[in-house]
This record gives sequence, C-alpha cells and structure tokens, in this order.
Amino acid sequence: MSDRSAPPQPSEEPPVHRGPSRRALILGGTAVALGAGAVARREELARWWWRYSAMEEPRVEGEVDHPGAEWIPAARANLRRAGRPRDYPIDRVVIHMPEATYPITLRVFQDPSHGAATHYVLRAEDGHVAQLARELDVAYHAGNRAFNERSIGIEHEGWAHDPSTLTDAMYESSARLVAGICDRYGIPVDREHIVGHNEVPDVVRICPGPHWDWDRYLELVRREAA
Repeated sequence: MSDRSAPPQPSEEPPVHRGPSRRALILGGTAVALGAGAVARREELARWWWRYSAMEEPRVEGEVDHPGAEWIPAARANLRRAGRPRDYPIDRVVIHMPEATYPITLRVFQDPSHGAATHYVLRAEDGHVAQLARELDVAYHAGNRAFNERSIGIEHEGWAHDPSTLTDAMYESSARLVAGICDRYGIPVDREHIVGHNEVPDVVRICPGPHWDWDRYLELVRREAA
C-alpha cells in the first residue's frame, strides 16, 4: 500500500452554488414585479370601485325615495351606509308593528343606543309616511343580517293585538309605498316577497300580528302597482 495520497476523484453530485443563480434572480425578480403589479392593480380597482360606488354618490339632505314622505332621519348608529341594490340586491319588504305610537317610534329610532330602525314609519290616523333611512342603506330592522341587507322595513303605528290602529288610511298609504318599492326593484307582489317581521328566519316576533289583513293588503298593493 503506497503512502502517497490518492488524487481526488471528481464528485458525482453537481457543484453546490453558494447563492442564487443569475437565472433564478432574473425569474424571481420578474415574479416579484408581476406580483406587486397585480396587488397594485387590485388596490387601484378597489379605489375606483368605492369612488364610483353608490356609497360615494352625493346625497342631498332631506331627499326621500317615496314621493310625499317626510324625512326624519334615524340615528346613524341604527343603520349602515351602503349602495343598494348595487352591493346588496333588494328583493323583500318586511312589515312591522312597533307596539308603540308614531311619535314614540320615531324617537326610539333616533336614539343611537337603540341599535335598530326601519326605513319608513307610517302614522295610523292619516297614513302619513316618515322616511328614516334611504332605501340604498341597510337599516337594522329585521334582527337578521341577511334580511337587513336584502329588504326594506316599514313600521305601522300600533299594537299587534289591537286592530283599532289598522285604519283604511294607513293600509292604503302603505300599499302605495310598497307598490313603489316593488316597482323600483322588480319585487313580485306576493307573500313570498312581502313578509311580516314574524316570518323572518331566526327571529321571534309577533308583528304585524293576527289582525293584519294580508289578503286585503296585497290586493291594495296590486291595485296601486297597476
């Protein structure tokens, strides 16, 4: 056996690079640039979307959606600014009864600690309509987020177990209001799309109560829609 060291043999493994290759640097840099560009484009699209969304369209103080309605705004804490039907399609109308008088109902909905409001409140005596939230906004009225986003809520002065407040004037005024809403958003005039608060999923309510005459009401809405 020779004491002379054997010459080193070539390795079967490829040489180990101590850093990224020029090709990897070029490809990696291109990917990073493309990724950053995509993110920038998404951010720019988002900025343009919100800029041209109905949320950012100028709003006139006191403007109403229903002709003849009186603008009495609810507290901002009781609704969410939106751009319906662009961001949330409107396909339901929810009929409420507040278990209170017209003035008290308005006062409650103007209280920011209450956490709820409807778009409209009707007075029993003469059917007068107050609008508290624009139809394009989400009012917290249904106790169900999905229904809040897809519907318009209407309070009718009175108590569920007292039929005396269900006046002809209020029925007829409400029918004109709902016919206009259905026309604006293409909502069918039927019991699937015009519902009582007691019919909203996962909500325990009795309003508008057992005395609300649905057959009469829908007939009035259809007549107004025609």
